[in-house]
Amino acid sequence: MAIAAVIAKIMPISPTTNLKKIEEKAKLEMEKHGAKNISFTEEPIAFGLMAIKLKMAWPEEKSTEIIESSLSKIKDVSSAVIDDYRRAFG
Repeated sequence: MAIAAVIAKIMPISPTTNLKKIEEKAKLEMEKHGAKNISFTEEPIAFGLMAIKLKMAWPEEKSTEIIESSLSKIKDVSSAVIDDYRRAFG
């Protein structure tokens, strides 16, 4: 079973959205689908809006559609897209 290193960008609906709650829900959702080594960073966008960068090890045989659709369904998330997808070794 091969592993992919994935970075997804999660956009909240507003600058006042609680990012930590989104991160908690995103972690649970991705673990449910087999993701490992999940971490988060926050990236400033504009006018106080912050994006969440989710980094994880993803089972390569699973579709990336699962990532985007699952993250997009989280409350207070405007959108979720994959920024980077690479095969990981080791």
